[in-house]
Amino acid sequence: MGKLKAIIFDVDGTLADTEKDGHLAACNEAFERMGPSSVLRTGFDIRWTWEEFKDLLKIPGTANRMRMALSTRTSLSGAEIDRIVPELFAIKKEIYLKRVGDLSLRPGVERIIREAIDRGVRLAIVSVSDEEQIRALLNAQLPGALEHFDPILGKQSGEKAPALYTSCAEKLGLETSGILVIEDSEKGFKAAKEAGLRCAVVYNDYTKGEDFSGAELVVRSLECLDLDLLEKLCLD
Repeated sequence: MGKLKAIIFDVDGTLADTEKDGHLAACNEAFERMGPSSVLRTGFDIRWTWEEFKDLLKIPGTANRMRMALSTRTSLSGAEIDRIVPELFAIKKEIYLKRVGDLSLRPGVERIIREAIDRGVRLAIVSVSDEEQIRALLNAQLPGALEHFDPILGKQSGEKAPALYTSCAEKLGLETSGILVIEDSEKGFKAAKEAGLRCAVVYNDYTKGEDFSGAELVVRSLECLDLDLLEKLCLD
């Protein structure tokens, strides 16, 4: 095995196209389902478009986006919102978990992961997504691969910040020089870089044009890359 010892993947927008057909659709269905059946009988008239949701992705975490929507688009009090958001998120999560089998991995992701497993390159996750949702996605889209991802650090492990990447590197027990992070956003990229890790950015439609200066690699897709080329471009 060469210099590359481990890859840390982000999830939403990096590992898979989860936002539009997964999280957005589940949020809108949760708002619709929660409103008429809630104790408050408010009937939430909230349905995000994809353009609106892309802007909301700047706010980390679905629960925080829901909280913002309820505070700005309903007459609910802060106490009512505090009580409703956990239930609303639970409904959204249930819906999302039923949809993971219909989502799509980004091009080249499965091949890179299978090659890493075959070559003994460690795999890990750092994400703001709920950890149960991450595991469900891996199980649905990458049969047999879940057991090779360790650690998986999602929402329950803290916000996407340098400390979370540092924690992941420590749990891997490897020198940072042999670890490559694959991210899709400026926020995630900067968190990885500030933790002293090398980072390849695979941007998407809603992160294109963000500031990725200093990244080892910036590409639209992993489709034309393999482990040897990633190692050469990012770790040499």
